[in-house]
Amino acid sequence: DLDKKQHVDLKMDQALLLIHNELHGTNLTVYWNSERCYHCSFQVLVNVSWSGRPGKPSTAAVAVSTQHGSILQLNDTVEDKEVCRLEYKFGEFGNYSLLVKHVHNGVSEVACDLIVNRNPIDSNLPVCVAFLVGVAIVIAVSILRFLMSLDDFHNWISKAINSRETDRLINSELGSPSRADSLGGETQPEAWRPPTSPPRLRCIDTFRGIALILMVFVNYGGGRYWYFKHSSWNGLTVADLVFPWFVFIMGSSIFLSMTSILQRGCSKFKLLGKIAWRSFLLICIGVFIVNPNYCLGPLSWDKVRIPGVLQRLGVTYFVVAVLELLFAKPVPESCASERSCFSLRDIIFSWPQWLCILMLESIWLGLTFFLPVPGCPTGYLGPGGIGDWGKYPNCTGGAAGYIDRLLLGDDHIYQHPSSAVLYHTEVAYDPEGILGTINSIVMAFLGVQAGKILLYYKDQTKDILIRFTAWCCFLGLISIALTKISENDGFIPINKNLWSISYVTTLSSFAFFILLVLYPIVDVKGLWTGAPFFYPGMNSILVYVGHEVFENYFPFQWKLGDNQSHKEHLTQNIVASALWVLIAYILYKKKVFWKI
Repeated sequence: DLDKKQHVDLKMDQALLLIHNELHGTNLTVYWNSERCYHCSFQVLVNVSWSGRPGKPSTAAVAVSTQHGSILQLNDTVEDKEVCRLEYKFGEFGNYSLLVKHVHNGVSEVACDLIVNRNPIDSNLPVCVAFLVGVAIVIAVSILRFLMSLDDFHNWISKAINSRETDRLINSELGSPSRADSLGGETQPEAWRPPTSPPRLRCIDTFRGIALILMVFVNYGGGRYWYFKHSSWNGLTVADLVFPWFVFIMGSSIFLSMTSILQRGCSKFKLLGKIAWRSFLLICIGVFIVNPNYCLGPLSWDKVRIPGVLQRLGVTYFVVAVLELLFAKPVPESCASERSCFSLRDIIFSWPQWLCILMLESIWLGLTFFLPVPGCPTGYLGPGGIGDWGKYPNCTGGAAGYIDRLLLGDDHIYQHPSSAVLYHTEVAYDPEGILGTINSIVMAFLGVQAGKILLYYKDQTKDILIRFTAWCCFLGLISIALTKISENDGFIPINKNLWSISYVTTLSSFAFFILLVLYPIVDVKGLWTGAPFFYPGMNSILVYVGHEVFENYFPFQWKLGDNQSHKEHLTQNIVASALWVLIAYILYKKKVFWKI
């Protein structure tokens, strides 16, 4: 009955809370905070006045968030004194009652009892089902491939079908030389390459494809789950992983492709022109993508957003590629084949580049921790808003936000930062801003190191894996030291919005670990071709630009029957991501690649 009288339209990730005030002559103010909101001041949730009739409680209905645990504090409105406090993780679309009443047990005390009127739904069930379906498909395909590799099973199928043409098709699928080359070998025979020309490593394209498809999925909504969205400030979610991995693999590709181009006789001056042109195109395409006007009317130059994903990729690519071009050295033949070579040659040969990278990182540290920001504490790394007890509401991002607002202007940076979700920030802040670009350059250069390991120790699988392991552990230890294994209490917390150095070392450590797994499985043993991620990895610019431009078009988006259903959103986003994999596969088969 109370549910009917106190009607509240619940949205996704919300539950209904009915607060019953049975305290005689006391008006209550209910404050709310999320357990994920670090050092946040409480926000007023609802006021529940006394009904004025003894024995008749007053009731207020309010929607509460179910994404994270909630902290509720009830105060006497007049005396502003805490009556009670409780922490609880509400479930989606659940119905709860909070009974506030006196308990007479010799001493008059106030009790706050939470009762579940209607059980919530399991909002994570669609993700679990989707994961199990994906695992089942992988297992089924693996079993089928194994059976198809058995001669007896092959012969049985051939006799059952009794078709010469079908038999020829099955044989081509089972492992004819042309098929094996197209799936697991080189795109060209090895004899066609220069002696030291780096091979096309499928693990690089596979890793790039994994990052890209995850990026497409989270950009399309990720089923509207909080862990498929960017962190509100410190910490990591799935969405925070993909962009830095893409930057890392871009660094690996820069070194491998540049080495190949130089070995084919291209002059450094001509290559510098290509690098500058490609960077310019990436920046221009990025500005075009982040400023759509088909829904907002004609574009106003006064409101154009300047930073963005492709813009950062363009600047990062230019800096790292120019560094490698200026200090490029030929890969010695002996170092590609002899184990007696100096074991740290991949680092020692790059000391000028490392010196430049360390200087850039010193600039980031100096500006971040020592640049005076008006109205804000020097070295501030917080989200502003209601964070830090609401002391610095306009200091979002500290020096990073200040530099962007000073050089680009408030109207030319991102207006809806993820920090607004929990911290209620009101100032513009761009996660792809100027200062953070320094650390994306650092991450790309760590990717360059991965590429150098793959080339300098070519055909020495053990040495490659040892170095991947060493980098993974080394960067992981740096992250532990910087964060003190804490989300918020470390020296430099992991933060995607700031692109903090701990964020770079942590994600680079993960990247080296992924290559540690992918390289032997994909390129050495050939146990996995990298499909289906290999195909979008080969056409990454086209897939990224395409998914941004056609995001709101059918079949990537359609009208949902229930817009407040995680299941329907998840289904739509998975289908849209799978369609881009299919498009990339078709383009790969037709040998259509968009390169700039």
